[in-house]
Amino acid sequence: MKNNPKGYVSFVLHAHLPFIHHPESDNYLEEEWLFEAISETYIPLLMNFKKLEEEKVDFRITMSLTPPLLSMLASPLLQKKYTKYLIKHIELCKKEVIRTKDNERLNNLSKYYLNRYSNDLHIFKDVYNSNIIEGFKHFQDIGVLEIITCRSNTWIFSYSIC
Repeated sequence: MKNNPKGYVSFVLHAHLPFIHHPESDNYLEEEWLFEAISETYIPLLMNFKKLEEEKVDFRITMSLTPPLLSMLASPLLQKKYTKYLIKHIELCKKEVIRTKDNERLNNLSKYYLNRYSNDLHIFKDVYNSNIIEGFKHFQDIGVLEIITCRSNTWIFSYSIC
């Protein structure tokens, strides 16, 4: 058997959410999907990309960002709603830290989420000025992130024959 590779496999991170936007109200469950994705996916990705950059790790990522997702991330109203979402969760976490003071396990969990949401607010507002698209653009500009787009219902898998 030869040691020559027959090809390469590329896994591409596909970032998409269905378009959801309700300017008429502050409390639509579907908009929380976006807010959860920002806190649980996009901010952690940017934080890890930044860590790799600071550690001078030579990495390459391909990521699709669909038009509906980009539209929502660029919306000033949804950016304000995300900030309110974080502030609401921070306030709840502060109350939980007090409420759970006699239960070390729950208190530690409450503190974890308080720190996490507080950090998300700092990164979103102070680091990215409420526009995380600029964060992804930075990594594209320095050549470590290739941003592609696609139809929102397309799964991406790439295989190249050498």
